[in-house]
Amino acid sequence: MSIQGDVSGHGRHSVGENTRRRLLAGLPVRERQLHLSGIATVVLEGGDGPPLVLLHGPGGNAAHWMRVIPELVTTHRVIAPDLPGQGESVVAEGLLSGERVVAWLAELIERTCASPPALAGFALGGAIAARFASREPDRLGRLALVDTLGLVPFDPTPDFGRALSDFLTQPTERAHDLPWRRCAADLDRLRQQMGERWEPFRAYNVERASTPSARAALDVLMAQLGAPPIPPADLAHIVVPTSLIWGRYDLATRLAVAESTSARYRWPLHVIEDCGDDPPLEQPDAFLRALHVALVES
Repeated sequence: MSIQGDVSGHGRHSVGENTRRRLLAGLPVRERQLHLSGIATVVLEGGDGPPLVLLHGPGGNAAHWMRVIPELVTTHRVIAPDLPGQGESVVAEGLLSGERVVAWLAELIERTCASPPALAGFALGGAIAARFASREPDRLGRLALVDTLGLVPFDPTPDFGRALSDFLTQPTERAHDLPWRRCAADLDRLRQQMGERWEPFRAYNVERASTPSARAALDVLMAQLGAPPIPPADLAHIVVPTSLIWGRYDLATRLAVAESTSARYRWPLHVIEDCGDDPPLEQPDAFLRALHVALVES
């Protein structure tokens, strides 16, 4: 089954919509809109089996998971939303807050999952997932945190931080590739592997970063959920089986953070070799192997 568009009336611009359709072309998912906690949320869904919810990273969208979705839908019912105010999910000005995002996730699970799902969160999505798991343990079956933010204060390496700031200040295709050279262990290899999807991937990222509402939402999401550390007492309240999946060369949240977190909470750590901070995109096969183990280990 290929991408099916039954989303309408939520304010897409034609350029962004066309780019997104190119990005999602051929993926075995259906796209629809749900209204969750006052947020018009676009969700990708596909597959059959136990539910698996995927939360993407900062400034991203559900298509971030494009290189692993085709395999995941063969074993799971996959639910991948655009985070509030990101991608094509629309939130009214002044409505977004950390508490609303937690409520949004609870309603997403209630509306889309027949049983407590596995929840995998990448970077910002991981910080949201961990905060949710500490408050709503009965809502989840398992938790996978992928190069997640929120374990320590957000503190990327200086050159990575400057590249991110330059891109957000002036989003262009050239500026887009500068932080990606820090996100990926080998950007040229990643671009080659993504083939015809790289151009719409970059164009859509630039288009969304140039949209004032998306940038404002990202500021709120990072300020309230991604950048500040989750209190250790809250992390200790996570009782659902939890695993960490980490790229060895992550420059946003270093591997040492994952190692100390794993030791402290006894969460298994799966290190993805030859990878920066984005295993699902850069090393999808290795990520899928790690996630499979994370979904069955106790």
